[in-house]
Amino acid sequence: MERAQRADRILDAAGELLLAWGYRRVTIDEIARRANVGKGTVYLHWKTKDSLLLAVMLKAQSRMHDRQLERLRADPLEILPSRMMSRLFLEFQAEPVLRAAYTDDADILGRLNETAKQEFAELIVAGDRNLRHHLEVLREHGLVRRDTDVQHQQYALLATSSGFFTSEALLIDRAPDGLEVRAGILAHTIRSTLEVPADTDAQPGSDLGSGTGPDPASARLRAAATAAAPEIIDRYERFTELCAQEMRRQIRD
Repeated sequence: MERAQRADRILDAAGELLLAWGYRRVTIDEIARRANVGKGTVYLHWKTKDSLLLAVMLKAQSRMHDRQLERLRADPLEILPSRMMSRLFLEFQAEPVLRAAYTDDADILGRLNETAKQEFAELIVAGDRNLRHHLEVLREHGLVRRDTDVQHQQYALLATSSGFFTSEALLIDRAPDGLEVRAGILAHTIRSTLEVPADTDAQPGSDLGSGTGPDPASARLRAAATAAAPEIIDRYERFTELCAQEMRRQIRD
């Protein structure tokens, strides 16, 4: 327990310095000083500065995945792409390390982002497969449209979400006030593009059948989401374990 707590303290210190100073200026000496441990203690946990800072990124990602799983377990409607991506949009704003990675902020991450792409290549592939499978399950249960190829849907979902994420840096002076408002616009855009209204007589993109009301359309939507959720949750649980394994791999044996 003491070893794990010490590792968490080092990770927290490294994350704070990475955001405050950027990759190039952060040193193991400064991280050790901030964490109130010896320099040698840092090297007891991580072989290199890069492995430590990669672990900082993984820890932030794990926090986000844990919160996502909590939402999925609590409400099956969270498997809908519009809900999932709008929630992740808000999560990213609360995780500045991930936000820097997503916008390729060289001032903060330096070459670390390129290192992460190489080190986490297996996770990136697994994440793409998970999303593809997620959409396939939703298609089977009539929750997203089937009039286009699932690969095209995956690309549209990622491209749309990426545009909203990067716009926080590029278009913030022209964005509507309030993160919740912008998250709502993202949700509406994805819903209009991909999802099938529970009321099949409604036009694609309408907000009928939100799953939260007493009407039959909402009941049908919730029933379909409830049936689809276990398989999707299982995939994300396995992905979370992959992330944990990668975190352990970065730690010195």
